[in-house]
Amino acid sequence: MQSYDSLAAVQAAISTSSLTLEQLVNNYLHRINANQHLNAFVEVFVDEAIQKAQLIDKKIKNGTAGKLAGMVIGIKDNICYKNHKVSASSKILEGFTSIYSSTVVERLLAEDAIIIGRLNCDEFAMGGSNETSYYGPVLNAADTTKVSGGSSGGSAVAVQADLCLAALGTDTGGSVRQPAAFCGVVGLKPTYGRVSRHGIIAFASSFDQVGPITKSIEDAALLLEVIAGKDEYDGTATSIPVPNYSNELNFNGKARIAYLDETLNSEGLDPEIRALMQQNIDLLRADGHTVEEAHFPLLDYVVPTYYILTTAEASSNLARYDGVHYGYRSPQAIDLESTYKKSRTEGFGLEVKRRIMLGTFVLSAGYYDAYYAKAQRVRRMIMDNLNEILSKYDFILLPNAPTTAWNLGEKLKDPVVMYLEDIFTVQASLSGLPAISVPVGQHSNNLPIGLQLIGKKFDEAGLLSFSKILLNINKKA
Repeated sequence: MQSYDSLAAVQAAISTSSLTLEQLVNNYLHRINANQHLNAFVEVFVDEAIQKAQLIDKKIKNGTAGKLAGMVIGIKDNICYKNHKVSASSKILEGFTSIYSSTVVERLLAEDAIIIGRLNCDEFAMGGSNETSYYGPVLNAADTTKVSGGSSGGSAVAVQADLCLAALGTDTGGSVRQPAAFCGVVGLKPTYGRVSRHGIIAFASSFDQVGPITKSIEDAALLLEVIAGKDEYDGTATSIPVPNYSNELNFNGKARIAYLDETLNSEGLDPEIRALMQQNIDLLRADGHTVEEAHFPLLDYVVPTYYILTTAEASSNLARYDGVHYGYRSPQAIDLESTYKKSRTEGFGLEVKRRIMLGTFVLSAGYYDAYYAKAQRVRRMIMDNLNEILSKYDFILLPNAPTTAWNLGEKLKDPVVMYLEDIFTVQASLSGLPAISVPVGQHSNNLPIGLQLIGKKFDEAGLLSFSKILLNINKKA
């Protein structure tokens, strides 16, 4: 069976009776089975997906199907789905079954999407390579000796390897955009508050945001249109009306784009990625857009600020996993104190324990003002700096990561080296701005390269429509 790159292509094939949804689901199931070595899925909903396909095939014939009919999608293993297991890829939640669905899952199902399984990720979304998962690393389909990126590595590889049409991931500091870049697909982080976090297992509550990973801009726009919007279960979800993103993909006029001198000329930036950045600057100028240099003097502060704040929030959020209420409980526990200590020690992986301890330290008496309070002030400065740039420009163009996907195990031993890989993605997360990764080329090592666009708050419509221009000028080049 042929591969489909968009929901429109799937729906067109179904409308001409050359394809049924059941056939499509069976094809994906076959591909998942044939690509188990990639380790993208931690669970596949085989029987359920086939039954749903049969049901939605009937709805399509009756003309009663939702706008996502034909969309076969995977969800990251930190997104709750009623009566299904969810573990955040951690031993501490082994065997846990969710008693309710997240808002994003409910909205997908209401429009007749088929959820085919749950996808591997870094444990509690903490990692940039999908190597901290309890279930083992996810392999990059372009080169299985390389990492997939993280933390939504399973989501990116599932789309990259055509194991499903699209996937949902979560982005805390780049966890949708960076794996999308490493795998050559589209990854969107919406504005903080644009999508409900209800039913998402929290890592850092003032950062986490659900976003789609897709093969096309059109599918990213449609998925955002479905999952976005006000939610009575999430006080941080905005009541700003949701635009009809899928019908607003024609960018009008010429854009004003800033590129950050500090990122383009960063010492750690791969020369080929720098050259591709410069090529895109030239292509955009040739297309009539204004592209100018801007300055972001706080670049050296974004990674430490991000890790102080997110580890502090993680320390608080993960306190609930105590071996008492649900999830893993150590068989060696003999009393309440040993239950807490042994269950958490045995249930959490090394990276999660590292971040909990760091977060507890920065929140502790005597250090709170020196670290956490100061980081909050720097976060405001970063936000103000980026908003000032965006008051003069429509978008900011920058790399997603300093390099392409690296070798498995290469950066696990030194967490600081791994953390520094986030240097180009955490600005948008610290400031709550929307950002997207667009696949624009290939490195001489045959690995994908994606570039990143940051937009104005709640201007996902502009960001998505201009991303199509960026994608198209690279196809023509």
